Amino acid sequence: MMKSTLIQLLFLTLFIQSWNSLPAQILQRISGKLNLKQCVETALENNLQIRQSAYQSEVNKNGYEQSKANRLPQISANISHGINKGRSIDPFTNGYVNQQINFANYSLNAGIVLWNGSAIQQNIKQNEWNYQASMMELQQLKDNVTITTILAYLQVLNNYELLLISKKQVEVTITQVSRLDNLHKSGAIVPSLYYDLKGQLSSDELTVLTVKNALESAKINLAQLMNVPYDTHVALETISESLIPVIYENGPDSIYQQANQQLALVKAANYRKMSARSAIKSIKGQLLPTISLNGGWGTNYSSIASRQEFISTVDQVTNSYVNTITGKLPVVSPQNNYQNQKISYGDQWKNNYNNSVSLGVQIPILNGMQTKTKLRQAVIQEKRADFELSTVKTQLRQQIDQAYLNMNTAFERYQTLLKQKEDYQSSFLIAETRFTAGLTTSVEYLASKNNLDKTNSAFASAKYDFFLRCKVLDFYQGKRLW
Repeated sequence: MMKSTLIQLLFLTLFIQSWNSLPAQILQRISGKLNLKQCVETALENNLQIRQSAYQSEVNKNGYEQSKANRLPQISANISHGINKGRSIDPFTNGYVNQQINFANYSLNAGIVLWNGSAIQQNIKQNEWNYQASMMELQQLKDNVTITTILAYLQVLNNYELLLISKKQVEVTITQVSRLDNLHKSGAIVPSLYYDLKGQLSSDELTVLTVKNALESAKINLAQLMNVPYDTHVALETISESLIPVIYENGPDSIYQQANQQLALVKAANYRKMSARSAIKSIKGQLLPTISLNGGWGTNYSSIASRQEFISTVDQVTNSYVNTITGKLPVVSPQNNYQNQKISYGDQWKNNYNNSVSLGVQIPILNGMQTKTKLRQAVIQEKRADFELSTVKTQLRQQIDQAYLNMNTAFERYQTLLKQKEDYQSSFLIAETRFTAGLTTSVEYLASKNNLDKTNSAFASAKYDFFLRCKVLDFYQGKRLW
């Protein structure tokens, strides 16, 4: 028992230490009071698609760097040591020998393409545009996550405000029920009046439960976008000071012009088109001759390499003779004496040194039509990229027109509900005064109260709806969203 308790205490201590070691920023993001900036940054940091797009962008960047490196010379070195046994070629004399040879070869070769129809330069541009397109696609993903998170954040605030309104509705009804309860007990009012108000209280309480559920669902949706655990105690900072609806300053034409220049989605499609165009030029360059400059250096070593070293000169009697009066006299001839001496490693390194320089022209004639097939495919890809760019711009214009129409409708709805709210507020104050004085029925009072309650809820939703529509238009113009 004692041992089990000690183990539990040990694990508890380790858990507390590990929890305390977490950065305060992470803890704040999981629970506590969050603001819009924290929610957006967390969503951007934890989004899987953004991570994958960032990795793909790094891959495209490496491809771009490699295409630039293709302009550099190709340099290679070779060092080999070996042993030959039996009949083989002496690397020193290039003659056949039948003995063991220890040999070594050293070489250094270099080559550079001087001209290939600008294929390398166009390939660099192609990969550069691909990299730029991937960066814009990454930015577009970030923008999409940002606007989605903002909408989810505002939906939470909207539901929270609706919850406050519904709770106030309950408080108003409770006040009337408490007043009527005393009158009902004393028999001063008809029972139906009392029970009508109690039924209204239950209806208001059900509304609170419904709005609470919507609020928690909105918080779950925001937590999913942030990719963090859902916390029932999390609270969001309000931004009510910036939610005063005013007419949007830019028209649809101005918004489209800015979106056409600023929106990452349009830039990405344009870069893809430019990349496809460079790909065509690069493949056309492969149909032209390639001029290259090559050079090499080398030397070798052989263990049996030797040379004749002079020792001395002696007179040697030959088989020849001359006839004289006294008889035949032998002919004496001087003869040089030599001895074999192995050539040292260092001397062979210097003596066997060789180098070469060459200028080559490679002319493509036929390779199974592979290059021309690639060219046709590149032309198709360019047409596809051009069509996609045109489609993106067309859809963008349609979306902006629809978003601007929705914004105008939301603004007009807000103004209408503002006036309606003021009218129903005045009507309710009169109905409440008359109902308290016993001059009107519960039906008239409840009708006036329900009208005001519905208008308050619709007015709160209209305020957030207009703000959302404005944020969407800001998004199309590439403006900062938070």
